[in-house]
Amino acid sequence: MKKQLLSAACLCFLMAACGNKTEETATSSETQTPAMAKADQEVMPVTSQAPAGSGKALFERSCAMCHRDMGMGTGLLARRVDVAKLEDRSDLNADYIIQAARIGIGNMPVITRGEVSDEELQAIADYLTSE
Repeated sequence: MKKQLLSAACLCFLMAACGNKTEETATSSETQTPAMAKADQEVMPVTSQAPAGSGKALFERSCAMCHRDMGMGTGLLARRVDVAKLEDRSDLNADYIIQAARIGIGNMPVITRGEVSDEELQAIADYLTSE
């Protein structure tokens, strides 16, 4: 009998706790600013967004963690080529950089369009080949 009463009390407690969540959600949505509400309503497809920033900024955001001084990509390339740091290389063309990113080479993973759009990747390739 005590187990049944304890189970019933726990069930009531859980139901009461779950019932308050809808009130909290309504309260938090009432405190949203108009700009936040507008941002929630506006959803832009990824393909229509312009590249965010310069090729250098995009490289720093998406590539530098592996392809700068202490990166794994730079360390692995140093075993095979004289100039391992991508920003210092002059033997790469934009098409090669794009293909290497989309297909992946050796330990380098495939960089999908969800991670870096075609426009952003082109900007990165242009940055690396312009120096």
